[in-house]
Parts: sequence; structure tokens; C-alpha cells
Amino acid sequence: MSITERARELQPELVELRRALHREPELGLTLPRTQEKVLAALDGLPLEITLGKDLSSVTAVLRGTRPGGAVLLRGDMDALPVTENSGVEYASQVPGAMHACGHDLHTAGLVGAATLLAERREHLHGDVVFMFQPGEEGHNGAGAMIEEGVLDAAGKPLDAAFALHVAANRLPGGLVATRPGTVTSASDVLRVTVRGKGGHGSTPYSAKDPIPVACEIVTAIQTWVTRRFDLFDPAVVTVGTFHAGTQQNVIPETATFEATVRSYSQAAHERLVEGLPRLVRGIAEAHGIDAEVSYDVMYPVTVNAPDETAFALDTARELLGGDQVWQAPDPANGSEDFAFVTQRVPGVMLLVGAAPEGVDATTAPMNHSPRAVFDDRVLGRQAALLSALAERRLARGSAA
Repeated sequence: MSITERARELQPELVELRRALHREPELGLTLPRTQEKVLAALDGLPLEITLGKDLSSVTAVLRGTRPGGAVLLRGDMDALPVTENSGVEYASQVPGAMHACGHDLHTAGLVGAATLLAERREHLHGDVVFMFQPGEEGHNGAGAMIEEGVLDAAGKPLDAAFALHVAANRLPGGLVATRPGTVTSASDVLRVTVRGKGGHGSTPYSAKDPIPVACEIVTAIQTWVTRRFDLFDPAVVTVGTFHAGTQQNVIPETATFEATVRSYSQAAHERLVEGLPRLVRGIAEAHGIDAEVSYDVMYPVTVNAPDETAFALDTARELLGGDQVWQAPDPANGSEDFAFVTQRVPGVMLLVGAAPEGVDATTAPMNHSPRAVFDDRVLGRQAALLSALAERRLARGSAA
């Protein structure tokens, strides 16, 4: 039986697991109920399992029966602090938490891959490491798992690493897309507190009003980004919060704002890290006001290794058909802590369209929306693709 045929047989089990995960989402690095469900789903498979010490991770190693190298497959497990409004029958039962980014599908798909590959051990020229990761949504779960040794779990160097990410919109259901080079952006956080001198709104000259200074900084950031960065190597800065004042006739002491900062190359990232704090402080100083600035580097650019990307696209075309696979011309604007894996191991992240059947993918609610809906039909496809990538990559390494 082929991988795709067996994956279709597993589909009902994967749907059941995915929906159980969706009903009971957990946030951050500590996911005890999610970990329990994953362990139950893996029970009985010939895996060497290690649990995380400081996070609810699961690392499982499958030893192939033939000599060879090792590859890693990653699936993230955490949810988002979002109140679900999707209308699905299996909606979150946890107030303020939702699998709005499809990590429940990633987890179930990776369980499916572990099942498929365990049944095909005699075909494996080496070992497969399954990385069930908490804390992708801003908690650096990948970095924590790397510190705890996930990249060394096979006891030999990893030849390659692969991960899938579903998309609730943009891509038609089932379509697989990726590209060589930058595939997702770097993500940082800029936090600014403009500190002035409070006073009465009728006499601003006797105070130091932080609000217009903070507003000027926000506007200047947008101008600076458009004038200091190449159009073909851009940066994006979006101010998501702005807070100041308590009443219309009171000049406050402070004004604060926070922004997400995205970039697509290491060179652009370095200019942002140095330039944005300097710009903010310079404008504040020009007004005789202080600005407290923190620039938190979060996730680096996720870079797909060109050779591994070509291999992954070829594998996907052979498995799914050429009309189901697309080489994307541009990176995605989201960010991924899988970047910490691809900094150390040649790797590839692929996107899988999961827009529901009959829904226009161009207008469907996007990932992170409380109305996002991901189609269960892609679960078998995820499991089959991850399995094929691992099996064929190990065979290629053995033949080299």
C-alpha cells in the first residue's frame, strides 16, 4: 500500500485527534493536556520518546532498519489567546484560547507521519526525529527544545529538517507552496515610552506633552522605513498599541506604544535593530523629552536551503501532482521559530492551503482570526507529505 493510500485510511483517526486538540487548546510552553493526547496517539509505536524538562515538548525518535543518516520533522502544538468565533461544532471549550493558527492540524499531521513511517521502518535508511513543539507563538519553544537537545536526539547529525504550516486563506485547500531562500520574515518588537511632564491641558507651554512627540515618532518611523530600505528588501513596522492620558484636559506624564517589526534579510534586520531606537531617541531629544526604548529581537528570518527546497518541491509534485504544488514568488509575512532549526540544519518550511471546501481562499478569514476555519481534509495530505519527505531524503542521503 502506498503512503497516500495508507494516509487516507488514517484520515478519520487524525480528524478525531485534531478536533480533540481543537476543543482543548493550551497556550505557551506548558501544554500538559496536549502532551497527554500526543503521547496517547503515539502509544504502541516503536519510538524512543523523551519529554521536555522545562516545557511540555515531546521528542520521538524512530530508528530505521537500514543504516543511514537522520532527518527531523517538526509540528508545533500551542494555541493563541483568542476567543473563538468560528461556528464549528468542535470549537474551543476554553475561554480566551483557540487554535487560530492551525497548530492542531500540525500536531495531528505529525502523529500521522509517525504512524506511517513506523509502519515503513524497513524502508528507512536511517532515523527520523519527530519534534512536537510547544510555544511557537512568541515563546521560542523551538529554541528551548534545541537547548534541551532535540537536534541531537538521533545521536548523529541531522541531514535535513522539514515542517509544514497550514493557511486558512490565500491558498486553495490542499495546495502546497514554498520557495528557496527567505520563506518567512524576521519578527521583533519595538516598545517605546515617551516621558514628559504632566500639566493642565489649557497651558501646554508649562508642561512637556508626550503625546504629540509620540505621534511624531510613529509617523517618522513610517517615513524612515520607506526611505532607508530597498523596495526589494523591505521592512514593515506596524504600531499595534498606543496609550496615553486619562482625561481630555490633562496632559499626561507618558505616552507609550508598541510595534511589530518585520524584515526579510539579515542586513535589513541589523539596520532595524540599530536604526529604530536611534530614530526614536533622536526625535524625543529634539523636543527636550526622554524616550525609553526597548527593542526585543524575537524570531530571525526563516531561510529554506535551496537544494532541500528543490528536493521538497519535487517530492511534493511526485506525491500530489504538479498542479497541487506551487513555487511561491515571495516570502510570507508571518514569522516562525522554525528559523532557529534552519539556522543549524538545512531545512524547508512548506505551506499547505487549508481553506474549507467551497470557500473563496482570497476572502476567507486568515490565520489568527477568531473566525479562522481550517479544513480537516488536509490532514492525510500533511501526514503523507511529511512521511515521503523523510523517507526519500534518507534514501537520497544513503545513496550519496
